[in-house]
Parts: sequence; C-alpha cells; structure tokens
Amino acid sequence: MLYFMSTLVELREKFDFVWPLLDERTRRIMAASEAKALGYGGVSLVSRACGLSRKAIAKGICEIQEGSTPGEGRIRQPGAGRKPITVTDPQLVTALEELVDEQTRGDPESPLRWICMSTRAIANQLGRQRHPVSHTKAAQILHELNYSLQGNRKTEEGKDHPDRDAQFRYINTEVKKHLRQGLPVISVDTKKKELIGNYHNAGKQWLPAKQPKKVQGHDFPTPDVPRAYPYGIYDIGRNRGFVNVGTDHDTGAFAVASIHGWWRYEGRRLYPKAASVLITADGGGSNGWRLRLWKLQLQEFADLTGLCVSVCHFPPGTSKWNKVEHRLFSFISSNWRGEPLCDYQTVVKLIGKTTTAKGLKVTCRLDRRKYPTGRKVTVEEMKHINIKRNRFHGEWNYMIKPKVKNT
Repeated sequence: MLYFMSTLVELREKFDFVWPLLDERTRRIMAASEAKALGYGGVSLVSRACGLSRKAIAKGICEIQEGSTPGEGRIRQPGAGRKPITVTDPQLVTALEELVDEQTRGDPESPLRWICMSTRAIANQLGRQRHPVSHTKAAQILHELNYSLQGNRKTEEGKDHPDRDAQFRYINTEVKKHLRQGLPVISVDTKKKELIGNYHNAGKQWLPAKQPKKVQGHDFPTPDVPRAYPYGIYDIGRNRGFVNVGTDHDTGAFAVASIHGWWRYEGRRLYPKAASVLITADGGGSNGWRLRLWKLQLQEFADLTGLCVSVCHFPPGTSKWNKVEHRLFSFISSNWRGEPLCDYQTVVKLIGKTTTAKGLKVTCRLDRRKYPTGRKVTVEEMKHINIKRNRFHGEWNYMIKPKVKNT
C-alpha cells in the first residue's frame, strides 16, 4: 500500500510538471509509456494520476506497439468533442437541487434534503422529469454541489419512530402554509453550553506565524466557572437569527423567555399583523414536548402577546434536522473558531458579527436573569393551559391559544 501511494504521488508530480506543455496525443503517449513501464496495474495507476481514461491509455499503448509516428492522427481543436451534459441540458443542475432540497424553490423546511435517496433513484426521478442522466453523473454533480449521502444517525433520544417521515411531511406542510400566509415561522434550540474563560476553542484562525493564542492546558473547569447558554431563534422566512445568551440555566422558562425576547425586539416589528407564530423545535431539552414548564411558559407568552402559538416537534432521534442547527449554529461555530471565549461580551460580539453569503443577519443579546431548576408544574396548572392538540400525534403537534380575559 505504501509503495502504491508513493508511486501515485510521484506520477502526479511528474504529470503536473509537463501536462500543460503537451497536446492530446502526446499526453496519451506519455501516459501509455508510464503504464507500460509499471507493468501489471500500471494502466489503473496512471489513470488515477493523470486523469485520462483507461481506454485512452490503452489506445496509447496500441499506438506505441504499432510504431505510429507522432505526426500521425488528428489532434482535436479546443472545444471539440461531446459537450458536458450540464451544457446540453442547462436545467439539469436546477432540477437535481430541487429534487434533493426543496429549499431552492423557496421551501426552507423541506426534510427531503436529508432523506437517503440513492443516486440510482435520483437518476430515475430526473429521467421521469425529462432530464436523462446516469447515476454516476448524478453522484458527480451532487459532489460538485457539496452534497453528501446522509444516513440516519440514532441517538440517545431513541430509535427511529415509525411515523418519523410522516411527521416530517406534516411539518413541511405546516411551514409552507404559514409562509404563504406571511406568518412567522421560527426554528428554535439551545446551542451547546460554552465555557467562559481562556479555554481551548476548536478550529483555526489566521495569525502571525508561530504566534498561536495560549489557552488553558485542560478543559476540566470547576462548577464556579461561568458558562454561556446560547438559545437560538432562526426566522426561516427571512433568514434572520436571534440568539439569547443565558448565564444561569437552560430551562423551559429560559427557552420561552428567549422566544419572547425575539418577538419583543424583532418579531413584532417584522410581522406587525401576525396573529400566530409557528415554532419548530426538537423533541427534547428545554423545549421538549414532554416538558410541562415549556407549555406553561408558552401559555404566558401567548397571553402577553395575543399570539396563537403553534408548535411542531421533530420526532425522536432527529435533532440535527432542525433548521436552526445548520442555518444558524453552524455559522456561529465557524465564525468564532479558534477564538477563546474569554467573557460574555466576546460571545455576544462574535455571534452578532455572524453573516453568510446568502444574507444571514444575527442579533445577539445577553440575558443575566436567573432561571432556577427544579420548578414543578402541577396537574392543576396544566389544566389551565389553553392547548389544542392535533389529531396526528397531538403530543408533537399542538396549538396554545391566549386565554380569554374576563371583563
């Protein structure tokens, strides 16, 4: 294996050096000569090193064996030969993106992007849409678009639920309906807690050579070391993020207070006529569907704002499907990579400066309020929540309406 890799590297260096100086035929002859010198397996090795097909190298070997002179044969002009399929069918890439991720059609909550479709299934579907393509070419285009084949990853939240895909379809339908009506749709979750202090932060940043930032040699802090709890609200329709950085605990009260903060500072200005809001959330954590405090606080939020609050939870084991994860949190992590989070001001500043080429804007606020743990919500308190559960998995899909005040 070592010999194979070293030979491959040497060949690539050799070809890179002379390749621009050769025409089509002399490239074929040089590749064939190297393949013959290597013996068994040489054609495959040279093909990987220079990029020529095995058929072209085999043709070069035949030319060497037949003794044809370099002047013989035709050298094609630049641009000759069969055009790439993406040129002959300019709508192919668009159709492929729409098939894999409906986000390109303005459907930002579609779960299809994450379904494990084989390249053969994708090619067959494209063929039915009058975009004939082989499964190998479909895979090549997907890689060029920075896609990869994603598999389901089971987590401690539980195994795949039998209604997992049906719940995704339900969420997709609800999101599209709310967006068409111009209503706010937000994806919420808590980013992992971060240590505040001169601790190692994963990633690298550009610094003067041999002058890395020095941080603590270990990440085993005592309980008195402060932590940051960034709770993110991602506005799906407007590609905006709002992050409430807590300093106490990640509880249901903190989660809803963060949503209320988003509505107070941004939501009511962006959606002045909205009568309801749709929240997509994970199935666990401070906004989990089992958490009584989460629902009790949502009732208070609905009463204060007059909004009908619709909630759709992702099924167990699918937390990474949440839009806030890969539309907001991933860019925050990229923005502060390699930067020690020495204090809360640094955290807020770095999050607030997060942007993307597609226009993401992020607002960040620091929340120093206390959110004590251990709050017990009684059965009597639950009876006073004005909740309407959907017929399809009412534990995951429900609406909390404002209480009618007695006059």
